[in-house]
Amino acid sequence: MPETRRGVLYGIAAYTMWGLFPLYWPLLKPSGAVEILAHRMVWSLAVVVAVLAVRRHWSWFRTLTRRQVLLLTLAAVTVSVNWGTYIYAVNTGHVVESALGYFINPLVSVLFGVVVFRERLRPWQWAAVGLGAVAVLILTLDYGRLPWIALVLAVSFGTYGLLKKTAQVGSAESLTIETLVLLVPALAYLLVIEANGTGTFAHHGVGHALLLVASGLITAVPLLCFTASALRVPLTIIGLLQYIAPTLQFLCGILVVHETMPASRWAGFVVVWAALSLFTWDSLRAAHASRRAAAAVPSEALETV
Repeated sequence: MPETRRGVLYGIAAYTMWGLFPLYWPLLKPSGAVEILAHRMVWSLAVVVAVLAVRRHWSWFRTLTRRQVLLLTLAAVTVSVNWGTYIYAVNTGHVVESALGYFINPLVSVLFGVVVFRERLRPWQWAAVGLGAVAVLILTLDYGRLPWIALVLAVSFGTYGLLKKTAQVGSAESLTIETLVLLVPALAYLLVIEANGTGTFAHHGVGHALLLVASGLITAVPLLCFTASALRVPLTIIGLLQYIAPTLQFLCGILVVHETMPASRWAGFVVVWAALSLFTWDSLRAAHASRRAAAAVPSEALETV
């Protein structure tokens, strides 16, 4: 129980930090989304290398396969799209739409399970996915366009999770490879914009430079907390905790950024929340039934003996 409780606390910490990201990225203005993304890559590498150095954990380099390196390279590209889109969304006043992306991400992951792993969905899961599609349609009519920020965030993060799951490499280790892959283009970009005077790192004071450096810490710490949580608690609990982040992002968009929410947009979000409630209820029901079935097996075995 203490380990489970500790895991839940780690999970709450991770998702709370992710949920409060909309309060941090605007502090980095006038840096643009691409410049922030490049700094995030560079300083994240510095943080995870420091963590690995403290743990004296380097032997894993020799065990990496070419397939794992390829998968992590693809993951690096995918997460760059996700990070860049999210930073752009927050810094241009689309916090609510970015929250929508992470709300519908579980439904996208379910669809990936069907397409990639040939998993069969239960009827209630199909109903949840259907409601999610209806919500996207409602919000498309509300925005007058596809909610592309939400869809890019959901699909890119779902793809990232799929690639990480397939690669089977630890969190700090995989983040090291991902940021190493992106280090050269990120550094090259930062050097070019600093040289031509369009960069902000060396031109807006020490405080601004420190905030850009801290983006690496902001990136790495929640991820390490998430890994510590995932090792200690069941996936069903992780599935419930993951709604903390988009809920906080949504509240930031409404209460801090003061984004407008017409009735049609509220209707779309209500349908999304209904889909997630249905999905969560079905997942918990299936997990409970699975535990009961597993508990019944030893009893049946004893009766047979």
